[in-house]
Amino acid sequence: MKSMKSNPSARREARRGRRDAGWLAAALLLGLATAACRQDMHNQPKYIPLRDSDFFANGSSARPLPPDTVARGTLEDDAAFYTGKVNGVEITELPIPLTQQVLDRGEQRYDIYCSPCHDRTGSGEGMIVRRGYKQPPSYHIDRLRQAPIGHFFDVMTNGFGAMPDYRAQIQPRDRWAIAAYIRALQLSQHASASDVPAEDRAKLSQPPAAQRGEGAVRH
Repeated sequence: MKSMKSNPSARREARRGRRDAGWLAAALLLGLATAACRQDMHNQPKYIPLRDSDFFANGSSARPLPPDTVARGTLEDDAAFYTGKVNGVEITELPIPLTQQVLDRGEQRYDIYCSPCHDRTGSGEGMIVRRGYKQPPSYHIDRLRQAPIGHFFDVMTNGFGAMPDYRAQIQPRDRWAIAAYIRALQLSQHASASDVPAEDRAKLSQPPAAQRGEGAVRH
């Protein structure tokens, strides 16, 4: 003992030996614990996506959905709202309340998705048409003025002729807002003075600037 106390090198060697023995014991315990683990949680008798199967006749572990399966939150149980039809017949009334906000939203969506072909007035002379795309009919012809409002929703949903469907780009409520705005466009081209509220009729004979409430232009 006296020789170890007086020899720093011997003390260091002793501490190193104890430390190495501790690491060895820890490694031994870890090895024993690992050897004791079973792989039941890892190798479970289950199928993972796209794994083949010897159990099912078609060899696929992925099973087809039962007929008429509907994903949670996507049930479209209102035929009039989601198809524009009832018993296969296009509806004639807007299935949502008509408000100024609905018309404003319809105008915005119309300008984005419809005006490139139908132009801002609905005459069918949009910029895409001017560059060679097939011209759609004007909204102001008798056939479309007399068409049920459900017709416009159905066309936006399923497409018609050269027009593709827009169901992926435009949500159902926005399609109805656009249909309502189309009706407003049609009315704007065929309205009479009697359709204007009495308190606003006097403005019809005024210059456009005065109708907008703008003052006289001064130079």
